[in-house]
Amino acid sequence: MKSKVCDMLGIEFPLFAFSHCRDVVAAVSKAGGFGVLGAAGHRPESLEVELKWIDDHVDGKPYGVDLIVPTSMADKEGSFTPEQIEAAIPPEHKAYVEGILAQHGVDTKGLWDRKPDSNFAAGMRETGAAAILDVAFSHPIKMIVNALGVPPKNMMDRARAEGVAVGALTGAPEHAIKHAEAGVDILIVSGTEAGGHCGEISTLVLVPEVIEALKPYGDIPVLAAGGIVTGRQMAACMAMGAAGAWTGSVWLTTAEAETNPAVKEKMLAANSRQTVRSRSRTGKYTRQLRSAWTDAWQADEAPVPLPMPLQSLVSEPALARINKLAESGDAGARQLATYWVGQGVGLMNSPQSVRAVVQEFMEDFATAAERLAGIMEDD
Repeated sequence: MKSKVCDMLGIEFPLFAFSHCRDVVAAVSKAGGFGVLGAAGHRPESLEVELKWIDDHVDGKPYGVDLIVPTSMADKEGSFTPEQIEAAIPPEHKAYVEGILAQHGVDTKGLWDRKPDSNFAAGMRETGAAAILDVAFSHPIKMIVNALGVPPKNMMDRARAEGVAVGALTGAPEHAIKHAEAGVDILIVSGTEAGGHCGEISTLVLVPEVIEALKPYGDIPVLAAGGIVTGRQMAACMAMGAAGAWTGSVWLTTAEAETNPAVKEKMLAANSRQTVRSRSRTGKYTRQLRSAWTDAWQADEAPVPLPMPLQSLVSEPALARINKLAESGDAGARQLATYWVGQGVGLMNSPQSVRAVVQEFMEDFATAAERLAGIMEDD
């Protein structure tokens, strides 16, 4: 296709697939798109295992890595000791979580037994982030993406030295300008329809708004993100000036995805109104599948979520237990089970293989492009 990102990254079709599942990443790249491994939460050792597996299974096709390295925290070395972390979590937050689980018959015994150690949030500090970057750049990645804020200078410098493109997510024109001034190569413009971390502006408004704001900075390619689960949506965004589409939710219900089966079943049955945007999982706003868990955090009596990354120490132990029980068929846990997903979930109605999804994107895109061209044809 005639897209700048295809030339930059050596791909056939500008469909980018963000996934925490290595099988999805490799399958998308092999099918002609560009797989991106979500590396947030990985330590250097586990990231090395994942990237080595992708190298062995991607047949030499290009792929990338997505990290969370907040610029504002990159220099706060030693910010989190185990004692400080423990002291920063109010007892009422733990008690509220225990109450949610108990109401649905989920045992809370031992819920808080695993204590955070000195490596907690290491990737959000300079030394930890450097170790993760060392692993990423030791593999033949073609793009590295910062998912939260302007990529730190050391990340930019390493990428330049390695000949790797730098991407960054943005949810507002003013943030896009900061990325452009920092020298980011590719901008992922994410509307509020997106799953995971998202802002308040819709994709249809945000994409052309950012493209207009970037005009003084040259031809920086923009990838549209947020609610895109079909080729016709991708074509619509490219008609607005995007160079491609960045997708995440659509891969959650594929055969290769490691999504909890109970959650996958709920996603396939959900409509586009059954997602919520809440700070209750990470401390920053994320869009998730609505469930009894998310409803509880929307209640008037719910405590105010803690700042990122502390809120995850409240939510993730409970959600891990919920997922395990939901997979075994526990009714209460299934009511609580949730995961990050965008509003496009309403169009995700049948399980497919990754290759089938990519093929469907290509065919749907071509049909939409023909339809658009036909509008311009003379009778």
